[in-house]
Amino acid sequence: MNVAENLASIRENIEQACRKSGRDPQEVSVIAVTKYVSVETANQAIQAGIKNIGENRKEGFLEKYNEIGSEATWHFIGTLQSRKVKDVINQMDYLHSLDRLSLAKEVNKRAPHKINCFVQVNVSGEDSKHGINPEEVIPFVEKLGNYEQIEVSGLMTMAPHTENEDLLRGCFQNLRKLKEQIQDLRLSHAPCNYLSMGMSNDYSIAVEEGATHIRIGTKLVGKEF
Repeated sequence: MNVAENLASIRENIEQACRKSGRDPQEVSVIAVTKYVSVETANQAIQAGIKNIGENRKEGFLEKYNEIGSEATWHFIGTLQSRKVKDVINQMDYLHSLDRLSLAKEVNKRAPHKINCFVQVNVSGEDSKHGINPEEVIPFVEKLGNYEQIEVSGLMTMAPHTENEDLLRGCFQNLRKLKEQIQDLRLSHAPCNYLSMGMSNDYSIAVEEGATHIRIGTKLVGKEF
């Protein structure tokens, strides 16, 4: 597994997707999802030029943070239980899974500074997916104005695992439209400039549809356990 070669291929695909959609590749951040690899492989990603590391469990997050620290920007991308907020809030730069007010309340209580949050949206409507329903997003974002340590940086979704490009594109388009609706509200706590969407199997389509943060695991760092 050559992480540097994988990253070069991913960046080439990002450039192609940006050319198709008239975007600047500099607008797209690659998050290396390292939950299935060792600290050593995560370090290889850093050495290859990755600046963003994503983890979805407290234990993996802290293990890698304690080794790599400020060399990376840290993204917590999994479901975060309220009782675990205190353990990781000081280390994270972005939370990608804000989906309930009880979590917002705990983040607000524990955060030492304003936290960049993505509101997680279940665009596909699948029971297996976390996130709030699209029609609930705007009222939810408005309520987040009561929590001074939360800034709604953007929206996040997980698309269905499918080869159906139209279905994938529709999910990403719907999330982008929601983002634009929130931006039109001009809420001081919710600039909502970013879209966290796209993974190893669908990131090119996500970039064409406006993704600013793509979360890549196996195609970038592989899977060791």
